[in-house]
Amino acid sequence: MTLTELKYIVAVARERHFGRAAEACFVSQPTLSVAVRKLEEELGVTLFERGASEMSLTPLGEQVVAQAHRVLEEAEGVKRVASQSKDQLAGPLRLGAIYTIGPYLLPGLIPILRERAPRMPLLIQEKYTHKLADLLRRGELDLVVLSLPFSEPGIVTQAVYDEPFRIVLPSGHAWLKNKEIPSAWVEEEDVLLLTSGNCFRDQVLQACPMLNRGSNNIQKTLEGSSLETIRYMVASGVGITVLPSTSADSIPDHNSLLAVRPFTAPVPSRRVALAWRKSFPRPQAVEAVYQAILACNLPGVGKLDERAVVS
Repeated sequence: MTLTELKYIVAVARERHFGRAAEACFVSQPTLSVAVRKLEEELGVTLFERGASEMSLTPLGEQVVAQAHRVLEEAEGVKRVASQSKDQLAGPLRLGAIYTIGPYLLPGLIPILRERAPRMPLLIQEKYTHKLADLLRRGELDLVVLSLPFSEPGIVTQAVYDEPFRIVLPSGHAWLKNKEIPSAWVEEEDVLLLTSGNCFRDQVLQACPMLNRGSNNIQKTLEGSSLETIRYMVASGVGITVLPSTSADSIPDHNSLLAVRPFTAPVPSRRVALAWRKSFPRPQAVEAVYQAILACNLPGVGKLDERAVVS
């Protein structure tokens, strides 16, 4: 039994397909298939049920793959121990971010990190929270930026900033005469939201709960994950929307098709945080990203009164 064989069965379990698993491991499919079969013969068990069009794990295979995950993580830990004495700001950092944060944070974050940690390039992935959590647990990401609440075994979170929500209106809207908008008013309008499953959509519905109660307004939902597309739809006159301040406050003042208004108190907001594995051996890299985010001066965001790490 080798670590390579364990990597192969973990890849097959993840991809549910031998061809895709081989591509992910950068080997040919016959090479991977032979190695998996060899491991099954050595263990004397069948790990995968092979069908004509699909593949699935056997009950015993699920247990073996779970153990393989733990073995690979421990093996990676050996490398981490050896690297403790090395420069923690040297070498790539695998960073993940949710879709509603990445486009607004990264343009400011990357130049700062480039200056402060020039030997630590970022390998970036944008995904939904549950996908980032999975990649983080499997050790395929080192650090992720997301919004709270977020809790996973073995994962540490560090709150970074609070971000208020804004109302974005099309030109000519009756609310333009108001300096602030009560959240209860939102139920009266056609509201553009992100698709179901996006955490920011859930946060908006929590801030404006009447949208969940089937009132007479026609609630429109964009099938996708782009806040920018929603902004364009509001500009076209389809309805209104709620955006985080980093997206809304970046709208130019001279934009004649859109207007931004704050909510009345209490202003709905989200808390943005960093998350990483407890075993991650580069705390200085985490700190560098944390400090760089604070230095970004993101529009509308508020600094936290105190710094707390939650495990």
